Amino acid sequence: MVAETHREKKGSLASLEMSDFSKFAKPGMMKVLVTGATGFLGQMVSAELEKKHNVIRHGSREANLLVQKDTDAYFQMTYPEAVIHLAANVGGIGKNERLPGSLAYDNLMMGLNVLKACRDCRVRKVVVVGTICSYPKFTPVPFKEEDIWNGYPEETNAPYGIAKKALMVTGQAFRKEFGMNIVHLLMVNLYGPNDNFDLNDSHVIPAMIRKFHQAKENGNHAVALWGDGSPSREFLYVDDAAKAISLSLEKYDSSEPMNIGSGSEITINALAEKVQSVVGHRGEIVWEGSRPNGQPRRCLDVSRAEKALGWKASTSLDEGLAKTYRWWAESEGKKCLS
Repeated sequence: MVAETHREKKGSLASLEMSDFSKFAKPGMMKVLVTGATGFLGQMVSAELEKKHNVIRHGSREANLLVQKDTDAYFQMTYPEAVIHLAANVGGIGKNERLPGSLAYDNLMMGLNVLKACRDCRVRKVVVVGTICSYPKFTPVPFKEEDIWNGYPEETNAPYGIAKKALMVTGQAFRKEFGMNIVHLLMVNLYGPNDNFDLNDSHVIPAMIRKFHQAKENGNHAVALWGDGSPSREFLYVDDAAKAISLSLEKYDSSEPMNIGSGSEITINALAEKVQSVVGHRGEIVWEGSRPNGQPRRCLDVSRAEKALGWKASTSLDEGLAKTYRWWAESEGKKCLS
């Protein structure tokens, strides 16, 4: 019934060739809608895209993507040529533990509503930004895109990761049935200016920055961190991620997902020592072994992105951490203590 109603209103997308979606009318400027454009990643992606394109910045005040009729109305009003779907309900391991149902529902519903609206408005190209959390808990390092189905995700991250993986499958199904050019990026852990530094919801780097700064500011010798420090993670500076997403819009058209990351692995213990050094805290790190570690190891094989996009992360972790700490301190009206 939905498909029949859609054909009555818009004509059958299935009758269009893939090339009709993957080729833009003219090279150069496009009308690109960025969902979640007011967020951490969205601000940087929008700024990067505006160097070449006409960007429509979506935020929650413009349209509630959890409501299908609101999403449809917003798309019918803006009628974009391309869409970058970044809007998400996301947080660190603490939020994943507290709100698994909300994370699963919100991310799946927003994504499904956006993909339907893209179909109805005949959007030429859709880039959906997914997550490394979609990978199985025990994936050989470095993670290769073909390993995405070889097991269940780490339990803490599973509701969020599976919701994002479901959007990947939906995009592939829309491509097959309706001829749409939808690509899916598997994004590694991001950090940088404008990140969320709320200790209740933040990811590991902003949480560490805030904890070490507060400890030094208050004269506290010890800083307690979750887990035992043994897991490894990979981090990508937000500016580099924005460039990769912009290039994916222009250069990547495959139905297969593509990893986006730095390709460098670091243990949480080594990361903590780096952040401690950047902040200038000289005390003790106390590991809370009763708290969850999350996935044992994370590091992506980024060869597909390097080949398809001609892109490689350019910001080192040391440089990125220093920039992120300076930004946070300035935004909080604090003095860098290092």
